[in-house]
Amino acid sequence: MSKPRRNGRMSLGSLNRRETLHVGGLTALGITLPHLLRSEGLASQPQPARSETAPAKACILFFMEGGPSHIDMWDMKPKAPEQIRGIYKPIATSLPGMSVCEHLPLLASQMHHMTVVRSVSHSIVDHNAGSHYILTGKYPMRESQLIRGPSPENAPPYGSVLAKLRPISQPLPDYVHLPKEFFNCGHFIPGVLAGFLGDAYDPFIAGDASDANYRVPGLEPRLPDAQFDSRKALLKQIDRGLGQRRATDRMDTFYQKAFSLVTAPQARKAFRLDDELASVRERYGLPKPVSGVRGNGMPHLGQCMLLARRLVEAGVRLVSVWAGGQAFDGHREHFSSLTNGLCPPTDRALSALIEDLAERGLLDETLVVALAEFGRTPKLGQVTSTAGANADGRDHWPQAYTIFLAGAGVKPGYVFGATDQHAAYPIENAVSPEDIAATIYTLMGVDPHMRIYDPLNRPHSVADGQPIGDLFA
Repeated sequence: MSKPRRNGRMSLGSLNRRETLHVGGLTALGITLPHLLRSEGLASQPQPARSETAPAKACILFFMEGGPSHIDMWDMKPKAPEQIRGIYKPIATSLPGMSVCEHLPLLASQMHHMTVVRSVSHSIVDHNAGSHYILTGKYPMRESQLIRGPSPENAPPYGSVLAKLRPISQPLPDYVHLPKEFFNCGHFIPGVLAGFLGDAYDPFIAGDASDANYRVPGLEPRLPDAQFDSRKALLKQIDRGLGQRRATDRMDTFYQKAFSLVTAPQARKAFRLDDELASVRERYGLPKPVSGVRGNGMPHLGQCMLLARRLVEAGVRLVSVWAGGQAFDGHREHFSSLTNGLCPPTDRALSALIEDLAERGLLDETLVVALAEFGRTPKLGQVTSTAGANADGRDHWPQAYTIFLAGAGVKPGYVFGATDQHAAYPIENAVSPEDIAATIYTLMGVDPHMRIYDPLNRPHSVADGQPIGDLFA
């Protein structure tokens, strides 16, 4: 399915002669950034400076779409009946009193860095709508219908809001999404595109970093340096000849940002995974597809996590890395999928990211968030959706599940909230996606009560919940 048409998109028919020459000039220079930098007035409104007191300069968001089984992975109930506790044994972690699944030994060694929230709760059992909810903090309903796909009316996700309110000065995208667009039930899953903020704040979708010949779409000039410089000089002559002030031209920002992104050494270098040591790439996890498992065993995950570290190190504000393919949707073959295809890459990639950031001194200024749209049913075979579940499967369960935070501004080695003896409902400190959003924005230096405006100039609060103060360092 192609990307939906969006309001406010610039067409060649709407460009004047001078603007058309600039578009042609970009193509002549070999610049091919098809959807990163397109908007009238990309920087026409003054933006507030980033708060100097904000602990986090950047955020890496790992979205485990499909809904990982909290009761099998990290909110285990070993004393519950077998039909609830499942087949796995808990193991101790570096955080005293905290246990995780036996198939997550590397992550267990990094839990002293993590803040665990075990009491996220809501009522949306639909994957797409639940994704929109947790990735925007806005209830996924419009005109009595669940929001299940992208729309220019949707609330914007974290990356888009940060791109607007905390833009970076480097010639890099503010918001990068890895590895690609993911679909479910015929819809591009919402919570990625910028919604009512407009195309200018869509992510740069940077492709699958695990591909053997990975190249970032549009980032490499297609011309030799001498020819590139010659055409650049020609374009400047055309610009002078037109006798107009480029600083007031709506195409100026497009031109300058695209040109800077292609030519800036730090931008191109940030995406070059082949600069990393082989041992580092192996620590994050090399591609290893697993057949018969949803998401194909997430073979992209390790290298995309590594690229995310490189990007925030270079200055990108937010990088979102998705599990892909509804990987954690455990209706059937639940335990075999976790054992063989889902726990190993999650264990390796997420633990490597936390360890690597800590060793480089980046964890103090980088917020890492691992979340999902919901968890799984406390009882095996329990049915809560039209997809159902077989005898050893678990269906959708938003009433209680776990997310993780680590890094800038949060308490390391801290568990917040608790569920009952079956991991079915919170019994302490229930929190909503709205509260999670307010917490993330606060940690990123954005007042959750700040207003942003849609194309009709209607005000919207950045977040509707309350920051979870107990999580803050």
